[in-house]
Amino acid sequence: MTAPAVLFDLDGVLADSRATITRGTRAALAERGHRDPGVARIAAMIGPPLQVAYAELLGLDPADAEVAACVGAYRARYRLLLHETPGFPGMAEALDALAAAGLRLGVATSKPLPFAEPVLAALGLRERFAVVEGPSFDGTEFKTATLGRALAALGSGALALVGDRSHDVEAAHAHGLVAIGATWGIGTRAELETAGADAIVDTPPALVEVVLALAGSNGRVAGARDG
Repeated sequence: MTAPAVLFDLDGVLADSRATITRGTRAALAERGHRDPGVARIAAMIGPPLQVAYAELLGLDPADAEVAACVGAYRARYRLLLHETPGFPGMAEALDALAAAGLRLGVATSKPLPFAEPVLAALGLRERFAVVEGPSFDGTEFKTATLGRALAALGSGALALVGDRSHDVEAAHAHGLVAIGATWGIGTRAELETAGADAIVDTPPALVEVVLALAGSNGRVAGARDG
């Protein structure tokens, strides 16, 4: 029998990417002659594909050449910063607890895979995951498609996706998974509630409790939102 599996978003769940993404974004926009949009606007663009996020930030079409130029400038900066990304306290221990309980672990992230892999390695987390999936540098792949590839790589038995933004909830539900929202990331509790998260947790230990209850109840959330 295949062991149950749970998948995780990267930015905002495993990695506290806010500072490095903010620095890279500010530098890229300044290089391209755009004004600093402020921390709140930059935080809001963390999660969706970069072409989409920069298009919204600049008020342009995702196919506009200036969007591509800003994305390129950002990636050149971020490549130098990604190794400075910190993790969230308690997440390594939470992952170990889930693995010790027999669960398989995977990552489905909107961060391009050539960036996601070294971030996980810098955090000392890469070896904990059987599968890591992220988009290539080309295109505007959304989380639903990325999650689909991660699920195919894991095989049967996936229970849930842990994320911090509305698109994580949408992707989980599109694939019939339980959507667990984490409030220590970029997204807010209100965003997760509005998106329809099946459970919302405020700490990594609470996440372990919810996932273990889920694994022991044949895929049904055993409790309401942690608060």
